[in-house]
Amino acid sequence: MNIRNHPASALASCILLLTVSAVRADVVTEWNEIMVQTALVATPDPVVRARTAAIAQVAVFEAVNSIVGDYEPYDHALAAPQGASAEAAAIAAAHRVLSTLHPQATSQLDAAREQSLAIIPDGTAKTAGIAVGIMAADSIIALRADDGVDDPVSHTPGTLPGEYRPTPPDLTPAFRPGFGQVATFVTRSGRQFRSADPPELRSKQYAVAFEEVKRVGEADSTQRPADRTQIARFYGIADVDTIYYPAARQIIGTRSRTVSQNARLFALLSMAIWDSAVACLETKYHFNLWRPVTAIREAHTDGNRRTEPDTAWAPLVFTPPFPSYRSAHASLGGAARAVLEQEFGRAGHVITLTHPALSDIVLHYTTFKQITDDIDDARIYGGIHYRFDQQAGARQGKRVGEYVLRHALRPACAHLDRRR
Repeated sequence: MNIRNHPASALASCILLLTVSAVRADVVTEWNEIMVQTALVATPDPVVRARTAAIAQVAVFEAVNSIVGDYEPYDHALAAPQGASAEAAAIAAAHRVLSTLHPQATSQLDAAREQSLAIIPDGTAKTAGIAVGIMAADSIIALRADDGVDDPVSHTPGTLPGEYRPTPPDLTPAFRPGFGQVATFVTRSGRQFRSADPPELRSKQYAVAFEEVKRVGEADSTQRPADRTQIARFYGIADVDTIYYPAARQIIGTRSRTVSQNARLFALLSMAIWDSAVACLETKYHFNLWRPVTAIREAHTDGNRRTEPDTAWAPLVFTPPFPSYRSAHASLGGAARAVLEQEFGRAGHVITLTHPALSDIVLHYTTFKQITDDIDDARIYGGIHYRFDQQAGARQGKRVGEYVLRHALRPACAHLDRRR
């Protein structure tokens, strides 16, 4: 989870991309891409984007599933006329959510909606599908209206050794300190999967992790391999919505899948990401551990004879403005990976990741583990996390993802589970 404004060039590229993709998989994947681009243009806040994603994808699922009936509903099945178009329902649901949550994009969304609907023959099936999609969107929007995402919560910066406080260079105040208490989609609460305690400041484990990030994460480190510098730069600005959704769409494009299967996949993925984000920030603000830049500059206060301070130390990439333990990127990645591996298998994929602000970096992967391993390195070689942050985050995210898979959108009948 990266908290920083996107470069203007990246936003400009995203705005240009706000059209239906030239490579059609189906309307669900098309509108997943439109959703990501709409939210990226609308806000740099990853929480707002994750909320948009989850509401939109759950609404699309509920609309499609109310017509097709392959899976258990998220909230409740809507009354859908026989023969209603699932494709029209998906388009209408996505459009309704996005134009409601991001009204400034309505004109672009209206154009995309008309382009998508144009491929569906006019008639009662199309009209009925649109009506179901609008009902599904309105239902999920109403369900999440009081989720607490914008409830004000204060945070007092720490002063004692090990306590989080705003980090240089800009000393940004703590980001969304109350987010760990907002409503989840599937898990019971953010606290349900709280991580175990981080290592004690005086421990050898802490000192080893401290020394690693100090050595390879410094802005001018001579011990960081060139490829790890590139990875750190890439994942310093790439976020979950520009990593896991594009990866899923690329794999979908190589397989024969139904609209219903894809609607379920994106709903599960977005809910797992959201619930993992809630769990992550609940853990972060519960333990309130200082970031490496603070720890290294103030190592003379930590009581650990193995650590040495460097008052001028600075990380390679921007330090997000919230506590270190655990890594949000690792947690959200762990949840996404659990869903994607269950859906597509662990290996044999062809995934290419790019970012419009980093045209010199193109990453190629064949497994989701390769992605999460690179992200773990990126946060350490970027100088903003300890190794134990990444390890704990991956464990927590995996548990959240597996819980979502067990408890949400299960097949209505076992023989209808055609995900593979």
